[in-house]
Amino acid sequence: MILAPTILIITLLNTDLALIILIFSMLLSPEFKLAQAAERAVVVRLDDILLIVVFLSWFVRTAIHKELGLLRNSALNKWILSYILICIISSGMGILFGRLNATTAFFYIMKYIEYFLLYFMVTNNLKDRDQIKMFMLGFLITGLVICLYAIGQMGTTNRVSAPFEGQFSEPNTLGGYLIILFAVCISLFIYSPNLSWKYFCGFLALLAVPPFIFTLSRGSYLAFIVMYLSIVFFSKRNRILSLSILIIAIIIITVFFPSLVNMMKQRIEKTFTSPLFTYEAMGKSIPLEESAAVRIESWKEAFKRLVRSPFIGHGVSGVGLMDTQYPLVLGETGIIGFIIFLVLMRKIFNRAIYVFRIMQDPWLKGLALGFLASFIGLLIQAFAANTFIIVRIMEPFWFLAAIVVMLPEICPVPEDKLRS
Repeated sequence: MILAPTILIITLLNTDLALIILIFSMLLSPEFKLAQAAERAVVVRLDDILLIVVFLSWFVRTAIHKELGLLRNSALNKWILSYILICIISSGMGILFGRLNATTAFFYIMKYIEYFLLYFMVTNNLKDRDQIKMFMLGFLITGLVICLYAIGQMGTTNRVSAPFEGQFSEPNTLGGYLIILFAVCISLFIYSPNLSWKYFCGFLALLAVPPFIFTLSRGSYLAFIVMYLSIVFFSKRNRILSLSILIIAIIIITVFFPSLVNMMKQRIEKTFTSPLFTYEAMGKSIPLEESAAVRIESWKEAFKRLVRSPFIGHGVSGVGLMDTQYPLVLGETGIIGFIIFLVLMRKIFNRAIYVFRIMQDPWLKGLALGFLASFIGLLIQAFAANTFIIVRIMEPFWFLAAIVVMLPEICPVPEDKLRS
């Protein structure tokens, strides 16, 4: 009862403080189930409420101070709004033809929109480099708390997960979050000229490794490899350093934590040693255990449903639970929504590369590289998880996306660099 008006007042008086509170709440908010569909529960978290209150108070503030503007122009606005629109249209048609539960669809659409609200909130409130560093410090401190929490779980559970996930925790969520955290930390460690940032980020990156391995998330393992190779590929002048860090980390983990390595190895091998499901590929029979087979079945189910509604899909929540992002988007929003989603991903990728290449400030360049590499990693993880609708991955992701996308406007770059 007191929380909402308190946050409202804080936002009206100091939007930066409200956003810092949101940063800490992204991974540290309790959740409760609001409703249950056939296969998907509607879950509300404290930061959901915070974000809506902060956005509404920001809306009030812009109404009072019209010079602030409601939506700051950015490279992604058009495609974000297009994706929201197709989600609403496809869900509206699903409700109209009785394929969807209106309440469940409404809350899931609000969840999707919520990530974008965070993006708009951050883009609208960015002012300078010092403010960005303050936000990032809050982001990294939150990461430190999460790593310590996850390390505390090791030895007491089979797989670690993020805080407040309840009985049915999902280690993939923590895996995706740690990919973002690790990519940002390593990139800042490589590029930051400030020793305090360099040492803190290096320490935090090392701290994130054991709990990441202990998630036993195979999709996250693959995403991590691609993420780190992206850092090596793009950090041309620092390629030797980035490769050295990886080699040293592998040696340390292998020598001092052989049980973790063995655990990870067994988890990967289990994928192809279970006789539960068998698939034919290039004339060979490939055995898969259940969770890996479910991902393949998701694609089959998506194409099967696509035949019945090819262009706009079955609406948000209309295809139930799919643990793979791409068939989920295809099933929910059809070919049109899938194309919009892919274009949005391409726009994020292009913008991140552009910002990384033109930034001359080493710290900002490292931040841009961290976001770019984490984004590439999440695109890979999305083949094994519905990454781009998981709250505890998407809120940090869109928070960073807003900062990186707006860097050229917030921290001006010389004209010759902009043309290059």
